[in-house]
Amino acid sequence: MSGAVLIALAAAIGNLLQGWDNATIAGSVLYIKKEFNLQTQPTMEGLIVAMSLIGATVITTFSGPVSDMLGRRPMLIISSVLYFLSGLVMLWSPNVYVLLLARLLDGFGIGLAVTLVPVYISETAPPEIRGRLNTFPQFTGSFGMFLSYCMVFGMSLTYAPSWRLMLGVLSIPSLAYFFLTLFYLPESPRWLVSKGRMKEAKQVLQRLRGREDVSGEMALLIEGLGVGGEVSIEEYIIGPDHELADNHDEKDQIKLYGAEEGLSWIAKPVTGQSTLGLASRHGSMANQSMPLMDPMVTLFGSVHEKLPEMGSMRSMLFSNVGSMFNIAENQGKTDHWDEESQKDEENHMSDGDSGAESDDNLRSPLLSRQGTNAETNMGPPTSLSMRQGSNFANGGEKASMGIGGGWQLAYRKDEKKEGALKRIYLHEEGGGTGSRRGSIISLHGDAHGEGEFIHAAALVSQSVLRAESLLGGQQSIEEAVETQSEIVTKKSGWKALFEPGVKHALIVGVGIQILQQFSGINGVLYYTPQILEQAGVGVLLSNMGIGSDSASFLISAVTTLLMLPSIGVAMRLMDLSGRRWLLLATLPVLLASLIVLVLGNVINMGEVMHAVISTVSVVVYFCTFVMGFGPIPNILCSEIFPTSVRGICIAICALTFWIGDIIVTYSLPVMLTSIGLGGVFGIYAVVCALAWVFVFLKVPETKGMPLEVITEFFAVGAKKAATE
Repeated sequence: MSGAVLIALAAAIGNLLQGWDNATIAGSVLYIKKEFNLQTQPTMEGLIVAMSLIGATVITTFSGPVSDMLGRRPMLIISSVLYFLSGLVMLWSPNVYVLLLARLLDGFGIGLAVTLVPVYISETAPPEIRGRLNTFPQFTGSFGMFLSYCMVFGMSLTYAPSWRLMLGVLSIPSLAYFFLTLFYLPESPRWLVSKGRMKEAKQVLQRLRGREDVSGEMALLIEGLGVGGEVSIEEYIIGPDHELADNHDEKDQIKLYGAEEGLSWIAKPVTGQSTLGLASRHGSMANQSMPLMDPMVTLFGSVHEKLPEMGSMRSMLFSNVGSMFNIAENQGKTDHWDEESQKDEENHMSDGDSGAESDDNLRSPLLSRQGTNAETNMGPPTSLSMRQGSNFANGGEKASMGIGGGWQLAYRKDEKKEGALKRIYLHEEGGGTGSRRGSIISLHGDAHGEGEFIHAAALVSQSVLRAESLLGGQQSIEEAVETQSEIVTKKSGWKALFEPGVKHALIVGVGIQILQQFSGINGVLYYTPQILEQAGVGVLLSNMGIGSDSASFLISAVTTLLMLPSIGVAMRLMDLSGRRWLLLATLPVLLASLIVLVLGNVINMGEVMHAVISTVSVVVYFCTFVMGFGPIPNILCSEIFPTSVRGICIAICALTFWIGDIIVTYSLPVMLTSIGLGGVFGIYAVVCALAWVFVFLKVPETKGMPLEVITEFFAVGAKKAATE
């Protein structure tokens, strides 16, 4: 995965430039005010800072749709050019109006980078580490702030600090970003597939994944162009076709196909005694006790709450390698139907029905492996991975039909439409021993000791591909996609905005962006030196002979340095604990730091104690923010929208982000003057409390899931929520 990691790191340099600019303007504005006599004009001061936000807002309006037309990479190249030009103009700036123009150009570059870098990383990263890689922009942004504050602090110690030089230095790192985007970054494979450029997409995927066989992911990307349609949850017992066929009547069997010749299995639909029924009842009770909770949250959570605690990282790292039923590893084991346990299940679940249509199944785990004492005799469960077929890339390499995060993609014929296919996303829970109700579902028969079968649930929907060439073995997945891509890629993306799943995703994306901005982080970042100066931080360093301005810059540099290990913790947890858990865990700490800051400003505890409390609270606020509420909104927004409308939806969310940013940043100087530091942070504390409630009720967990599977979940959950 080193290819994807380096690509993500290179793309995140755009956010380093944003962080650099944020810190530089926060420091240089103190000297700009003096040169242009703006001490009595807080409106003009706010405009100088906010002009880049205005530029970012304007460019964001067009960035999403334009990136859907031109590609992600060209837009990142344009961003680097705008950064470079704005730095040169700020270095020149003979008056405040030229400075405003330069800040506008700078905003254009920032808007493109902040909007498209998370999208680019999400579209190139493996699902298992997508959260970690998408935390890079937060890390590089904070690192850029640290470097800039160090530079500003050094310049502030000189006899005549030059704010023009502070701002103009931006052109130097922007040149490095330009060369990286032009010569190193590939185009997003998902965008290439959306334009029918399959060969280029395959080459990029091979580079990113470090292997030749990317058939499964190529199939996934083309399926991601299909938006909406009927999606159901079904349950199967899946086994090798030659084994399951020997033990059951053909009338209740479905044949599943991989996207390469020689890959096929038999699936027996599970009805009546579904293990998902019991779990779904618990899900229903949970929702009844919390009636305002979005069913989408429980639906996503059901996938993650049953994942194995042990070995989960191993399955993450190696989920794309192996065979769907690696049964040979379990030779010598004998499988048995546990009939008594099945009867017991039927007594408890006699009113159960097929998992495909049950309302309760929306809240149950997508894959279930039941466990009793029998499991101790069976040995550890096998993993759901693709069986080796007859054709492989590079001779002995295993056919990899995994699509990331333990998910698999398979197909079956659509009985209702001639020549049509159903796509099936499968996932396995794995699991412990003896802790779950029921029995291992396995098949008794003449299997020659080849091991156990898999009890799976699946997301089933209409495929964008046709059956003739793919299932006939006449073409590989790439060839089949190339012959049909022209039809697929002509679908209109604008119509998909009205799909229930897309609308629901927009509510989540826009809502969390609004709450993030009105928690005040960007306003605080822009004005950190002034906030710390007002807090009396100069008192802390007076014995060192450092002036108040320089002291605030030094404290700001130390603060951003402390943020870096906090972001490192977030990187570690983003794909383990997940986005939702990080938000729910960090928001209370964020709220507590704000409350302490407010109390420190309301209660008179002396000058030194006031400075200490204010400084510590601001540091805790920053460090907590970058662990959760900083990176996660952009990560979520880059994950939850379908490929065909991702650019448009990201533009809507980013527009919300920048409008909120403008309001907070422009109003902060006035608010500091009118209600003081305590009042400002009191408002932010209320917003953080509301944000926790919103996350708890509305934001689902998306860790480890391929982007296309996430959008399928939104389609299922949104339609079901509309009927309740």
